[in-house]
Amino acid sequence: MTRLLQLKHSVHGRRIAVVHENQLRFLNGADSIYRLAQSAIANHKKLEQAVVDSTTGDSIPYDAVHKGESDWRLLPAFDHPDEQGRCLVTGTGLTHKKSADNRQAMHSEKPAVVTDSMRMYQWGVEGGRPAQGTIGVPPEWFYKGCGTILRAHGESLEVPSFALDGGEESEVAGAYLIAPDGQPRRVGLILSNEFSDHKIERQNYLYLAPSKLRTCAIGPELIVNGEFQDARGTVRILRADKAIWSKNFATGEKNMSHTVANLEHHHFKYPAHCRPGDVHIHFFGADAFSFGDGVELSDGDIMEIELAGFGRPLRNPIRIDRAPQQVISVQPL
Repeated sequence: MTRLLQLKHSVHGRRIAVVHENQLRFLNGADSIYRLAQSAIANHKKLEQAVVDSTTGDSIPYDAVHKGESDWRLLPAFDHPDEQGRCLVTGTGLTHKKSADNRQAMHSEKPAVVTDSMRMYQWGVEGGRPAQGTIGVPPEWFYKGCGTILRAHGESLEVPSFALDGGEESEVAGAYLIAPDGQPRRVGLILSNEFSDHKIERQNYLYLAPSKLRTCAIGPELIVNGEFQDARGTVRILRADKAIWSKNFATGEKNMSHTVANLEHHHFKYPAHCRPGDVHIHFFGADAFSFGDGVELSDGDIMEIELAGFGRPLRNPIRIDRAPQQVISVQPL
């Protein structure tokens, strides 16, 4: 398993590094994982081999970088380095039973009443794991934004003035690059905080779409060829350095109603999602929610997610914009 990071320095600019024990070893020849992946495709190499061929002897301590005490700061673990608008951020919901239970509780006071959300989850259970080479039932799909919404480890996730809430969603996301021939290539997997507005979603399930239009965090590491069958982790909310909520969660194909291959097919079956040179960050779904346990996050709370096999924890503070909402006035040309 190869663990890659993207970093930036005020003088030295962007660099890539590979994790080696407690050190980050710099790579030469590319200033982003995007360009490293492009080079690997062009030279008919596996990405792991491209990493080996590019790794230098120059290194820096990982601890200081992860704690935010270094001149090098972490960037989102994958992005489009030139055009953020060519990074599409999307996701798939209702892939985990607890996600479906959370939606069911939001939209029905009667547990015996089967909501549309629970029905869609059940469709996944029944048809989301097709035999290899066949097509399964489509999952729920949502749009989050373009690359401008991506945040790195340590950066704030914002609750805008028009929002009602903001809450963590601990997930794994797939990172993809569309090759010159239009074929999607999975670059790796990333620990992520999908983050959304559950209060707006609770008003009506048709508000799911706008509830997802928020910032999100990915990183700190991109995992190349990582195992994703049965991943176990912990998510917690810290307030004044004390955990006010914590929960174990399980993800990976063993714990999902869809295979990753089925999720990928239904995302990339659209020609518009296969434009050469584009980047895709696609969330695979969450298994634990502080909102579902009645926790309301406050400004400055830290959302911390750790998952075995996915490198160091992802931590992000929440920032709430309390300014009065302003009317957006569009003027005719």
